[in-house]
Amino acid sequence: LSDQRLQLETAEGGLFIQPLPIVERRNWLIHQHYIRKDYDTCKAIIKEQLQETNGMCEYAIYVQALILRLEGKIQQSLELFQSCAILNPSSTDNLKQVARSLFLLGKHKAAIEFYHEAARLNEKDWEMRYNFPCLCFRQLGKYQKAFEHLGNALTFDPNNYKAILAAGSMMQTHGDFDVAMNKYRVAACAVPESPPLWNNIGMCFFGKKKYVAAISCLKRAHYLSPFDWKVLYNLGLVHLTMQQYASAFHFLSAAINLNPRMGDLYMLLAVALTNLEDVENATRAYEQAVTMDESNPLVNLNFAIFLYNHGEKKGALDQYQEMERKVNVLRDSSSNFEFDSELMDMAQKMGAALQVTETLVWTKPSKDSKSKPNSAAAAKTPGAPLGTNQALGQAMSSAASYNKNIQLPTGTNYQHGM
Repeated sequence: LSDQRLQLETAEGGLFIQPLPIVERRNWLIHQHYIRKDYDTCKAIIKEQLQETNGMCEYAIYVQALILRLEGKIQQSLELFQSCAILNPSSTDNLKQVARSLFLLGKHKAAIEFYHEAARLNEKDWEMRYNFPCLCFRQLGKYQKAFEHLGNALTFDPNNYKAILAAGSMMQTHGDFDVAMNKYRVAACAVPESPPLWNNIGMCFFGKKKYVAAISCLKRAHYLSPFDWKVLYNLGLVHLTMQQYASAFHFLSAAINLNPRMGDLYMLLAVALTNLEDVENATRAYEQAVTMDESNPLVNLNFAIFLYNHGEKKGALDQYQEMERKVNVLRDSSSNFEFDSELMDMAQKMGAALQVTETLVWTKPSKDSKSKPNSAAAAKTPGAPLGTNQALGQAMSSAASYNKNIQLPTGTNYQHGM
């Protein structure tokens, strides 16, 4: 807004204020209401500004796009950011926002192209050149390229805590908990009160099966960021693993209040309710989970086990078949996709109980195959029949092991706005 300052000029012995150009006349007011988070008033002013300028005010369109993205209207915000890029093609901020919206829409390859174009216009912005493409490569599963970009970013700024957190998170995802912890120690010197940092440290301890330490770190993250549903999710998961079902119910319920559109949360809540012997509400939670989730086969597997344990074989068969469909979709989409060995054992036992083993899509891992390092505690009675509480415990353990140690998306959870 420095280019829109008011200018004082002399005229016949007096002073008068030279009016701002019509295109920029309300920019200061738009900015003021936006930073105050008074979005309704801000949108009303933007509407007036765009009517006066016939839609040619770049700043008004830019802020409107930011507000739409905050409201979850990603596609609409992308179209507006593209309009800004047309009005001012030399602005790296506009290109960064287009890339950011594409990233949120899951169009990672297109996002990488825009980040590279923005980096070409501003070669001094190392974060844009290396950090942001790293996030896209990570989402595409190209971890080697992502790690190379992170290494380049840390070469420019070895103490950049966002890059350190991202590197630690990648190591943690691959089970290198000790190496990740070393990275987090460096980051802790720069940002000792970072919720993502303490969340990730907590899940490192969870991966090492040090559950008391995990809860301590996660509760610190929760204290620093009480409305972060991911931290609450992880707290619920750790308490489930420790068989503290009432505490797990408390944290998972809070997470659902903050993020009511995630099916996995309802699944874990159903597991907690099952162990609290609240069958009616557990059934409702499972039904909500399968309604919302379209990709996670564990939701249907756990629901099938739950229904079978309560004598509803037909419903269990329906859920098992839906689980098989999701497994086939996952395998078709990624040839390298792996399932936890506990999960496969449980699915095979469920298939045998339902007498559908001839169509079973699961395959046993080789003898030297190992469970993923982020698995929850292994089931103690692998030969238990499906109608027992131990079998349900196996289902809970599998649910925890299916990529459940959610980490805050280091480097993607902040907005590159104004």
